[in-house]
Amino acid sequence: MITLIRNGTVFNPEPQGEKDILIAGGKIVAVDEPGKIKIEGPAVEFVDASGRTVVPGLIDPHVHILGGGGEGGPATRAPEIRVEKIIASGVTTVIGCLGTDGITRHMESLLAKARALEAEGISTFLFAGSYEVPPKTITGSIRSDLVLIDKVIGAGEIAVSDHRSSQPTFEEIARLAADCRVGGMLGGKAGVLHLHLGDGSRRLELLFRVAGETEIPPTQLVPTHVNRNPELLEESFRWVLAGGYIDLTTGPEPPPGDPEVGVERAITLCLERRVPLKRLMVSSDSNGSLPVFDRAGKLVGLTIATQHHLLRTFQSLLRRKIVGAEDAVRLFSANAAAFYRLAAKGVIGPGKDADLAIFDKDWELGDVFALGRRLMADGVIMARSTFSPAGED
Repeated sequence: MITLIRNGTVFNPEPQGEKDILIAGGKIVAVDEPGKIKIEGPAVEFVDASGRTVVPGLIDPHVHILGGGGEGGPATRAPEIRVEKIIASGVTTVIGCLGTDGITRHMESLLAKARALEAEGISTFLFAGSYEVPPKTITGSIRSDLVLIDKVIGAGEIAVSDHRSSQPTFEEIARLAADCRVGGMLGGKAGVLHLHLGDGSRRLELLFRVAGETEIPPTQLVPTHVNRNPELLEESFRWVLAGGYIDLTTGPEPPPGDPEVGVERAITLCLERRVPLKRLMVSSDSNGSLPVFDRAGKLVGLTIATQHHLLRTFQSLLRRKIVGAEDAVRLFSANAAAFYRLAAKGVIGPGKDADLAIFDKDWELGDVFALGRRLMADGVIMARSTFSPAGED
């Protein structure tokens, strides 16, 4: 299928003004001034984007595609994600991971789920490992997973500063970071160590030690969930200013008294403190569980994260004018593409993957293209999971 999107206001992420975008073979073939691209024939689909904004498809760099959770026993294992939920959130690329449970969830199953989502239209990548050290792998080591398994681009989410972690030592984290770095070099990948941060008082201590006591640069490690409390967020700002990247986690607006800092508030603080937004990413933690523990470590509540909040936060930042479209695209797409070395993602240009999201003037999502396939048209999801009930989103 050949598609010509006409008259859309394009952010790349830099503003490009009104453009026509020609798509063929899953790639963007041309981006030019309106009316300059001439093509016709029965195989051409025309999409009118007049008055609408076209941005790169959103990238969600932390998703429990196989389902996460399990902290409350087998009945609390979260379900697998469905492609409809991904499309409905404007997401065209996900990075999948395991979580607390590396026993009943397996790397082989995670890889199979990633390939299933890819067959249904979404681009997928993976972290090898779960919360624990030594990490779960497919081939026997992080280095060889990075070299031999196409979808593996790093290790994670390895838990630190959390009562659910395996309490890794500095030496273990430094060795993992080294394995990621060398495996990434050999495999031509980012080789990132993706670290889950809990509420523990040590916070980013291990990361600062790796950066300060070894030759491994801070860009080899990225902490996630850093907005779970104000103290951790403040320390994560120091990590960014020291040259690192951080990953903020979306969710519902925190209720009064909750220590979590909403992404909108976190971004506002970044702007006030002049923390460079180019070193921030935003993820959903979708289909992971959101357990609530009391002071004794007893599970007292459990909900599930959803990718809907990624889109909601993107829209909220724009509607409240906390950031403009260029910065929003960086936070939700371009930064992750650059950091994880996904060279064909996060940019609208010739030769890049045809991953696009089209929004109206109120930032309502109307169309989603993934690898050139129109998976949402005028707000209606066109693709379905293999076993989705008819008519169910």
